Amino acid sequence: MEANDKNILNRLYFVAGCMFIFALLVVFKLVKIQFVQGDLYRDLAEERTIKNVVIPANRGNVYAADGSLLATSVPKYDIRFDAVTPSKKTFELYISALADSLANFYGKSSAGYNQNLRKARANKNRYFRLARNLSYSDYLRFRNFPLLEYGAFRGGLIVEQTTKREHPMGGIAQRTIGYERVDDQGNVTRPGIDGAFGMKYLRGTDGRRLKQRIGKGQWKPIEDFNQIEPKDGYDVYTTLDVNIQDIAHHALLEQLEYYKADHGCVVVMDVKTGEIKAISNLGKGEKGKYYERRNYAVWESHEPGSTFKLMALAAALEDKVIDTSDIVDTERGILTFYNKYRVRDSRDGGYGKISVSKAFEVSSNTGIVKAINENYKDNPRKFVHRLYEMNLKDKLNLPIIGEGEAIIPDPDIKDNRWSGIALPWMAYGYGVSFTPLQTLTFYNAIANDGEMVKPRFLKEVKEFGRTIESFDKEVINRQVCSEETVSKLKQLLINVVEKKHGTGHRLYSENFSMAGKTGTCQKDYSDKDKLNYISSFAGFFPAENPKYSCIVVIHEPDKSVGYYGADVSGPVFKKIAQKIYTDTPLSDEVTDLDSKIMEVESDFNAYFDKAQKYKTIMPDVNRMTAMDALALLENMGLKVKLRGSGEVKSQSIDKGTKVRKNQTVILELN
Repeated sequence: MEANDKNILNRLYFVAGCMFIFALLVVFKLVKIQFVQGDLYRDLAEERTIKNVVIPANRGNVYAADGSLLATSVPKYDIRFDAVTPSKKTFELYISALADSLANFYGKSSAGYNQNLRKARANKNRYFRLARNLSYSDYLRFRNFPLLEYGAFRGGLIVEQTTKREHPMGGIAQRTIGYERVDDQGNVTRPGIDGAFGMKYLRGTDGRRLKQRIGKGQWKPIEDFNQIEPKDGYDVYTTLDVNIQDIAHHALLEQLEYYKADHGCVVVMDVKTGEIKAISNLGKGEKGKYYERRNYAVWESHEPGSTFKLMALAAALEDKVIDTSDIVDTERGILTFYNKYRVRDSRDGGYGKISVSKAFEVSSNTGIVKAINENYKDNPRKFVHRLYEMNLKDKLNLPIIGEGEAIIPDPDIKDNRWSGIALPWMAYGYGVSFTPLQTLTFYNAIANDGEMVKPRFLKEVKEFGRTIESFDKEVINRQVCSEETVSKLKQLLINVVEKKHGTGHRLYSENFSMAGKTGTCQKDYSDKDKLNYISSFAGFFPAENPKYSCIVVIHEPDKSVGYYGADVSGPVFKKIAQKIYTDTPLSDEVTDLDSKIMEVESDFNAYFDKAQKYKTIMPDVNRMTAMDALALLENMGLKVKLRGSGEVKSQSIDKGTKVRKNQTVILELN
């Protein structure tokens, strides 16, 4: 018996010892967690319940040269309600008034909102959505609603701000203006001006805000303020002219639609400064509508066809191996190389024996090819290296991402681009490749007396009207060729339009002068079933004192309608030049500072009379422009909402009604 009791006692000691050791281990673990791993677990717990959310900064605005807004960041607000935060007394006191305010805002039933808000409180919903994508003015209105006016801690107000990029001019130049987008994997796409200058100027500095997890994947702001306020980006002023941009866009669109083309582009550049005044890139979508799909002018490198004949003759004239008066034999319009490869003129039978000048004017392939091939066939390196010296191989190094490569076959480079027919094919624009903007840069240099300037999209960067950085003209080459060569090339381009036999003679106008070169290039010619054309026209105006250079390139026009550069692209060039001449004077001259336009004077007097007469009584603003009506009513202390665009057709407050300060009036516009 005594031995049995002793055995039981030993077992008890053993169990007690194990429990004591277990207790020591628990204490040890608690101490370790508290003092050794405490920070780690606290950070982990906080990470799972609290996060520091990035608040994107508003991107800076993008403006045209005259200050017209091209792209802007518009803040949008989501309003949510923490139905648990208000005390029972506060909730019951203001819930009906809040429901009335919501009903008035949305034009719906007050009882319905009252029921939904009470249901949210019963369900302990701490993230009940009241509104989304509100404008700033509507957001301020919501903040003053009953209960919400007490803020986050007493009223349960939750405000979340997002930013939307908008383009007030719609689709015009939207691809050139560009954007910055980040996908779910964090990959960033930055086309156009917005993308090119986003990181350095437009982006700004993001803010931070603490949010707490409240269940079901929802996060609620902890404070009613941001821990770090976002700093807006700088504003960028481009070189674009909204009037010229509008002209270029619609002239291109009209021609693309008429010829049922696949896509096209147009660029207008200031000759002296290189400032891009207009750039439009339109491609056909699946439904046949045209919109800015890609920046073809910057990105798409293609064989230029006959527009390259200017570069070929520039090299030959500069090397003094030909002169414009030299005679070439077009040999009945066909040249044959290696008994297999043929160069043909568009005119059957050719042009006989003609001068180099006329060969350029009528765009004789055989004439230009013969002039180049006969003078460089024994030393093609001389021709190629002259093209290099004129910077034709160099990329423009534009800030806009995605510039296409310039391609010039070189006999010194071992690749498949050089062959026995490379030189004659280059002479009339095949085997070489340039983007429209690269081609235009050379034409612009000829218009600019030989000085090649870099195309420029930016004028300056500002912050609150203060200039941060200015951008000046950048010179690529002070003199791409001699003054003598430039003078001859200018005359050749003038002859194309002014001479009756020039390929651009149908574009001639007595009212304004132009100079340029047509181009009709085969595309996909290796497969006759897929054969298409690229129609182009490059030049400058006025011919005698160039102000603007311009290039128009249209891909794959319907062959049954037409495909020659003079017919397809030339009219776009002419329409742009004509409109700029008539709508945008080349020089501003004020002849009489005291002269008055009666219609303007009459409109101003009528507006002034109303402004003096109506102080607290609603005026009749029907048929007034939106700008005048807005100025008049806001000066009276009213809040104005505009719907539509144009002139006022109706007003929500009747004429003669007594109004009070901060009262809202809605204007319907035509």
